[in-house]
Amino acid sequence: MSPSAVLSVISLLLFAGFLAGSESAINSISRVFVEELELKSSRSAAWVQRVIKEPARYLNVILFVRKACELTATVIVAESFVRLFDSIPSGLSAAVGVMLVLSYVVVGVGPRTLAKQNAGRWIVPACFVAVVMSKVLGPITALLIAIGNAITPGKGFKTGPFANEAELRDLVDQAHERGLVEESEHEMIHSVFELGDTLVRELMVPRTEMVWIEGSKNLRQGLSLALRSGFTRIPVIGENLDTILGIAYVKDLAKRTHEYRESELTELVEDHLRKATFVPETKTASELLKEMQRDQIHLAIVVDEYGGTAGLITIEDILEEIVGEIADEYDDDVDELEWVTPTQARVSARLHLEDLADNLELDLSAEELEDVDTIGGYVAKVLGRVPIPGSAVTLHGWQITAERPVGRRHRIATFVLEKAAAEEKVEEV
Repeated sequence: MSPSAVLSVISLLLFAGFLAGSESAINSISRVFVEELELKSSRSAAWVQRVIKEPARYLNVILFVRKACELTATVIVAESFVRLFDSIPSGLSAAVGVMLVLSYVVVGVGPRTLAKQNAGRWIVPACFVAVVMSKVLGPITALLIAIGNAITPGKGFKTGPFANEAELRDLVDQAHERGLVEESEHEMIHSVFELGDTLVRELMVPRTEMVWIEGSKNLRQGLSLALRSGFTRIPVIGENLDTILGIAYVKDLAKRTHEYRESELTELVEDHLRKATFVPETKTASELLKEMQRDQIHLAIVVDEYGGTAGLITIEDILEEIVGEIADEYDDDVDELEWVTPTQARVSARLHLEDLADNLELDLSAEELEDVDTIGGYVAKVLGRVPIPGSAVTLHGWQITAERPVGRRHRIATFVLEKAAAEEKVEEV
């Protein structure tokens, strides 16, 4: 090889190695580092911030130029070796072997390792070079990506396939496998990604499980429902559940009754409402979370495609999708059936209705078993609404009383069974 050819190959491989390291540095750097860099040098931080905001755009250009350098160096070496060996097969074989080793060490392993270890030092020159190359070669890479997407089956990537969510997920999985990310953190990060694909209807409290109150109820009844259910915000309805008048806040009702004692009997809940927020059930959870944070909304009413009430969703429902179920200190396991006295028992809301009938030696009709499986479902069916503490029905001489709610949604966990005096009487306490 001539001195000029050797110098060209070395220069091309070194620049390709620098670009490979730049890829690693850009993928490794964090926004926290950019904020710290801004305190030291605003000019350097501006270059880095520009690349961090649109990494795919600059990584595509870096990849394009790196490939061009490696291929050019390979062609120069191949031409030189063919002349040296005076044989095309021997020359090409030698060129492939030499370039494979050089590319792997000089371009692949070395620069990437150094860049990851010294990302803070590497990132500024890397971003400067990336921005300059993007201005010159940006249109070419955009055109090549468009051509690649056109000839590739399926839907392509507008910004190229070199920096996307799938790669980031894979990095998280690798970090978890190496013990750098805990199991809980690993699941939480994946939950954040999935939030963008999760619809509101998948997280909402369904219509059948909503606790609501009629606007015609007085303030005392509203406060009583709030205290028994454990909810501080309750939807207020008009003619039916599809007519949501607004949201009653316990603190508003309590403040009014404290300031004017007679109002608890003379004023109605519908006179003290806050505006309800309505969202379609097809909205993504990530979009809704941003809106709730921006507008300081805690609860929203979910509507279906026909405008009817499909359910409700709170900001905690969305957060639970990321961090997991939020339990409290009372959320302990409950025995399915525990006899307190010979005539009184405590049962789980999940106890199957037929199992209850076997224990109490009851003969339930097909109508009583229709559409429900558990005690909780039976009580809700008879009442026509979600049971709250104190709600009671009777079944073949046994009174079933809702006892205590658990969890953030305050669902009834246990019921108290007690021998009732009256037969087949249904009442709500």
